[in-house]
Amino acid sequence: MKPQGQPITPAGMAALKARYDQLLETDRPAIVEIVSWAAGNGDRSENGDYLYGRKKMREIDRELTHLIKRMKALRVVDPAAQVDRSRVFFGARVTIADEDDDQQTVHLVGDDEQDASAGQIGWNSPLARALRGAGIGDLRVVSLPSGTKEWEVLAISYD
Repeated sequence: MKPQGQPITPAGMAALKARYDQLLETDRPAIVEIVSWAAGNGDRSENGDYLYGRKKMREIDRELTHLIKRMKALRVVDPAAQVDRSRVFFGARVTIADEDDDQQTVHLVGDDEQDASAGQIGWNSPLARALRGAGIGDLRVVSLPSGTKEWEVLAISYD
């Protein structure tokens, strides 16, 4: 039976939890304090602090709800526990080269923690899907909006 939930690294889950804690324990109480103070100032219909505070509180509550749902839908997968390190699986750092021998290293992480500028690509991105299960020396073709591109796997490592 296949485990349920989209994968995320332990660091990715910790970052989501830290954001949740920041909102719940720091940001929301500060806004509640502002709204309470502003509500005590009389007419709420023209009270900018009150109106802005209520709007900000709704935004925080929406984000908290979203984070709770995301964290419940995710499954923490520790790349260090990967047994078969000769193939590309979740959490792998993969060095690849294209047809022009331009090399880059990508880290396959959860979709919630992807950051292309840092070389972290989401598990469900086109490149990650093409690399899944590949071994060193394998060629993979990736369909991109600009056309197809072929990559060779040069190295695989796990943190």
